[in-house]
Formats: sequence, C-alpha cells, structure tokens
Amino acid sequence: MLVIRRKAGESVVLTGGIEVVVLEAGAHGVKLGFNAPAEVVVLRKEIRLAQEANLAAAEAARDVGALARLAGCRFAMGGSGATAK
Repeated sequence: MLVIRRKAGESVVLTGGIEVVVLEAGAHGVKLGFNAPAEVVVLRKEIRLAQEANLAAAEAARDVGALARLAGCRFAMGGSGATAK
C-alpha cells in the first residue's frame, strides 16, 4: 500500500485522469473529492461489498437446491412454509 500525506487543498493524480482532492481534514475524518472521466465508477467500499453480496444471493436463488437449504428444507419436503397458530 502506498501512503501519501496530503493537506486540505492538495491532490493526488492517478492513471486514467483520476484526481483525488483532499477537501477537508479534521479529527473526525477526511473529506475527499474525485475528478474522474464519466466512465469511471467511484463507490464507497461498503456499497461495493453490498453489491457483491446481492449478486451472490441472486446467483444462489437461481439454484433450487440452495433455496431449499436456505428455507431449512421445508419447501423441498413439501411443507407449506408457514405454520398455523
């Protein structure tokens, strides 16, 4: 990992015309700005991880066996999926 110190107003330029600007730095965090071509996607990491988890869940849903395992095998054994009270 490359570590570079920058102050507010300073920037770093990456390949592909991407510029990362330090807008503000304080005790509670750093505010960054990104100048990049329109085709470059910039996401917070937690958003990217959520996308990947959603895609994995969608792939698993295509597998009927995985659905049965997720449902605790109730549907695979002919259960209604709900219990009466």
